[in-house]
Amino acid sequence: MTALDRAAVAARVTELLREVPDYPEPGVLFRDITPVLADGPAFAGLVAALAADAPGPVDLVAGMESRGFLLAAPIAVALGAGVVLVRKAGKLPGPTISETYDLEYGTATLEVQPFTVPEGARVLVVDDVLATGGTAAATLKLFEDCGAHVVGIAVLAELAALRGRDRVPGVPVDTLLTLP
Repeated sequence: MTALDRAAVAARVTELLREVPDYPEPGVLFRDITPVLADGPAFAGLVAALAADAPGPVDLVAGMESRGFLLAAPIAVALGAGVVLVRKAGKLPGPTISETYDLEYGTATLEVQPFTVPEGARVLVVDDVLATGGTAAATLKLFEDCGAHVVGIAVLAELAALRGRDRVPGVPVDTLLTLP
């Protein structure tokens, strides 16, 4: 994808991205990607942009609950890779491994089924937004515990002011949009 194509996709996604103040709690500005997903050309462009910049060969694309699932699956197809779900605690049948982390408005626990992650697998982690980096850091820890190697993180948008990429040092972060 050329820089111009990526710029055009980013402009369209920016137009469609909806900001919802005070959701899910007062003081949080939620970025709603639903309008992006509902626009076929914008969704296809987003998937193509994030897949095009995947760092080297990828064995698995990990989608983080829940909007990350919607992005990870088509990116995995585009890359010829498998997809692994990173879910909230209690949502996957066992056996699972888990990691608890801090959110910008509380704590949460993520789980993955380790038998779906081969030793040494090259994993691209995908989500809609990189905020404080807690979810991404917990996901990296889960795959490290499985013996996999996270080769990159791909997100629709990064909230730069929250410095989430600082929580995942040494892992390349590809973002279509950088927001304040």
